[in-house]
Amino acid sequence: MATVKRFEDLEVFQMARDLANRVYQASAAGRFTRDYDLRGQLRRAALSVMSNIAEGFERGGDKEFSQFLYLAKGSCGEVRAQLYVAFDQKYLTEEQFDSLRNQAVRISAALSSLAQYLRDSQMKGSKFRTDAPRSNQTPKVQTPSGEEAGDSS
Repeated sequence: MATVKRFEDLEVFQMARDLANRVYQASAAGRFTRDYDLRGQLRRAALSVMSNIAEGFERGGDKEFSQFLYLAKGSCGEVRAQLYVAFDQKYLTEEQFDSLRNQAVRISAALSSLAQYLRDSQMKGSKFRTDAPRSNQTPKVQTPSGEEAGDSS
């Protein structure tokens, strides 16, 4: 697996982002707009999927990231459960329901695969890198003019 430097580059994050956008679109139409409780809960669950992927990635440790992936997976289950209620209330067509549910299932499987990969790998995460600057050192960065800035000690 290639090194990923930003959570936005993760395919599973992109899938979760798409799901959140599609949930927002589907819940912004018809009678669904007036069911504030279900609409809000479904939207929060969809947002939670992508938010947990992002937060876990930013923690910098693979064990923590894996825990957040499982939180995101739980939110996928919550999305699916709420989609059933929305479908039963006829807020969604069968086609919308099937498409959104199947996407949530695919995301859940991708989250499991990524968590398994992290568990099986020997990597610990970016915060455990030995070449990372120590907390008492200022990291060197290049200024727009090409010069290095930072503490030289």
